[in-house]
Amino acid sequence: MQRSIYPAKTPPLHHPVPQKPVTVPVMHSPPPPPSSSNSYYSSPYDASTSYSNGANLHPNSAAYPSWGGGGGPSSFLADPTAQMGLSVAKAAMSGGTDYAEKNINRYLSALRPYFAVTNTYVLQKLRLLLFPYRHTPWFRVSSTRSSTTPGGPLEYYYLPPREDINSPDLYIPVMSIVTYILLNSFISGISGNFHPKQLAQTASTSFVIMVFEIAIMKLGVYLLSISNGNGEGQLLDLLGYSGYKFFGVIMTILIGEVLGQNGFLGWSVFLYFFAGNAFFLLRSLKYVLLPSENNPQEGRGVYTSSSTVPRTQRKKRRTWFLFFYSYAVQFLSALILTSGVGKGA
Repeated sequence: MQRSIYPAKTPPLHHPVPQKPVTVPVMHSPPPPPSSSNSYYSSPYDASTSYSNGANLHPNSAAYPSWGGGGGPSSFLADPTAQMGLSVAKAAMSGGTDYAEKNINRYLSALRPYFAVTNTYVLQKLRLLLFPYRHTPWFRVSSTRSSTTPGGPLEYYYLPPREDINSPDLYIPVMSIVTYILLNSFISGISGNFHPKQLAQTASTSFVIMVFEIAIMKLGVYLLSISNGNGEGQLLDLLGYSGYKFFGVIMTILIGEVLGQNGFLGWSVFLYFFAGNAFFLLRSLKYVLLPSENNPQEGRGVYTSSSTVPRTQRKKRRTWFLFFYSYAVQFLSALILTSGVGKGA
């Protein structure tokens, strides 16, 4: 006889019945926040608020600390210590702003005369750089103006470039440097060697050469005991004189690309523009560093000497230094600037 696997009838299911009754607490909504000006910063639960079971929540002072004793930001700003700190910070910021504006205005005022040029001045200056051998006179023209202090002596100052062709400017040097960088990149692009970083490398090389030349000039001025009462004017003058060689370098590159950079013709063009720039610097810097007896405005220059060496010997030393700076240093600079043109990065 075959037995049945499943029982004939399934017993009914029974749910467990709890032995003890369970009391479910009734939940109440929290009371609305008090209608005060500081309700945003205070807790909606107060120490006096409680549930039906008598349990208190965290007090207001413990749950949410108040500003400066419970008065909010207005009471914090009214605190004497905070007011003193804000006053000190405001005074410091005002003093820093005034100091920055004063220095910026001073530098801009010193730079402005070096860019006071006209089209006539630019053409005459470029012609002087191309053919400097027959130019005369070389000394700078000065004028007088009333003193800024009441009752003070008259002040001597040099005329701006637009009124004196012998006055150094920064317009031609800046434009020449930018043109040299673009020309170098253009020639490299034609030859297929251009790389974007060549712009930065050419600009860095030009900047290093100018800094090197100014450092040599400063060292020579120090060793020769030549003092200057206007440091900013001296530095800007040297920047202008150092930047004039880029015009000759540009002309050398352009003519060299047409005639060929190698051979006798290329070296002849290079030597001509180098010699012209060296002669221009030698004659121009002579009337800045060396008081000349032929200068009718002697004694109004910027440079004076504090050395006890006899005047003849002192003048001879400065002449040799100017010759070294104008020919040896400038030859090295021009050779570096023209040798790396078109080679790429």
